[in-house]
Amino acid sequence: MYKQINRRDFLEKLGFGLSSTVLISSCMGNMNMGGSDPVPVSGDTTFKNALKIPETITSPSNMIAQAVQDTVMDGKNAKYIGYRSGLLGPTFRLQKGANFNIKFSNQLAEHTNIHWHGLVIPAEMDGHPDQMVMPNENFNYQFTVNQQAGTNWYHPHPHGLTGKQVTQGLAGFFIVESSEEKALNLPNGSYEVPLVIQDKRFNTDATIKYSPTMMEIMSGYMGDNILVNGTASPYLNVSTRFYRFRVLNGSSARIYNLALSNGANFYVIGADSGMLEKPESVNSLLLASGERVDILVDFTNIALNTEVYLENKTFTGMGTAQGTQAFKVMKFIVNKQETDTFKVPSSLISLAKLSNATKNRSFALTMDMANMSGGMHKINGKIYSATRIDETVAVGSTETWEFDNSTGDEPHPMHIHGVQFQVVSRTGGRNTILPQEKAWKDTVLVAPTEKVKVIVKFEQKGKFVFHCHNLEHEDDGMMLNFEVK
Repeated sequence: MYKQINRRDFLEKLGFGLSSTVLISSCMGNMNMGGSDPVPVSGDTTFKNALKIPETITSPSNMIAQAVQDTVMDGKNAKYIGYRSGLLGPTFRLQKGANFNIKFSNQLAEHTNIHWHGLVIPAEMDGHPDQMVMPNENFNYQFTVNQQAGTNWYHPHPHGLTGKQVTQGLAGFFIVESSEEKALNLPNGSYEVPLVIQDKRFNTDATIKYSPTMMEIMSGYMGDNILVNGTASPYLNVSTRFYRFRVLNGSSARIYNLALSNGANFYVIGADSGMLEKPESVNSLLLASGERVDILVDFTNIALNTEVYLENKTFTGMGTAQGTQAFKVMKFIVNKQETDTFKVPSSLISLAKLSNATKNRSFALTMDMANMSGGMHKINGKIYSATRIDETVAVGSTETWEFDNSTGDEPHPMHIHGVQFQVVSRTGGRNTILPQEKAWKDTVLVAPTEKVKVIVKFEQKGKFVFHCHNLEHEDDGMMLNFEVK
């Protein structure tokens, strides 16, 4: 029987005492080896690049994964990969009940696919790691958008290559709208802005560098440049009114503690794939890889020409490689006076609470250093195998799944394909359900020492996966198959 060994134990096995362990972790982080959080710095610290807004498509027909040219860092035109003409893909915006039909072409030199993250769709359309589109081949993704309004997204899901392909540019929003949401008269048009936040490292020629070391596979690959919508050092001109921001943490591993530089509160109105029942006022929130949050920010009473930053605040409790650095993410410039009649609604969309679970499952999240070449990150002692079904679920059933990170020292944002769930409880660690977790979710952050229980109804037949959305952990094997039948 093997013994589970965490990172601190591993370093001590190499002959370092406790104080030396902290020192070597810090040194490794400074060498970009993942022992601590790299300090994000922009090539342009003046935030003078206008924020790019992804193209919005309401009637999609085709999309290509391909090599592209774009200008991202220091005015240098460089090669990336993308779904349209530049880094990142378009924003799909569809109505509840719409039919989605898109021809996807793979013009990359390696296999890829698209996982529609947050959408409850047939298994054969979900983008399982088995469902690869080979180079120079096509695949038609066809499904009905049959779910509530929410902020979803899409990205590749080839096992072992997900972190690389997402980091290098393949990702985009998939927004679902409904008549119930529109009746709320929330800020829209140019006052509703999607923000995908990613950290990256760049080579001297401005191409993206992705080459995780062993230490970075342990903790996650974090960049030293923060991009929003593929824009380095971005700013956005805003008016004296409310704005709605749909925020996606599209980073490989980094967790953000988002706040406004003026200390103002903002309102959480949505999480992952659905709206909250009522707005929640907060002054900061944690957002892990794969998670989304829908927020309202009030610029109404801010003086013209004031600059307000969206920033990352330091935090604790998320392992040795997260939360040690404070930095600015983007700048808002209040440059236009407007009269705004919008009022934050007292209620949003009611949430049908799931109940009466017929089965409870528990999943231990561990890191095993005994066989690093075969995969260090495990769920219930197992690493991913494409040929093995790890859990079998009855279609139509409701279950509770508990993710147990009580013995771990690294955070794990856990994502389940083919479903949406509700967070039931968190014990240990933060020991509470947070405002951004009070709606339909598909990804939940499980911090060290925590157990998080979710309730799920399984309505789609077929083979799916669940995994850690720290993409280095996922590619390292922290993923299992489940079959609904």
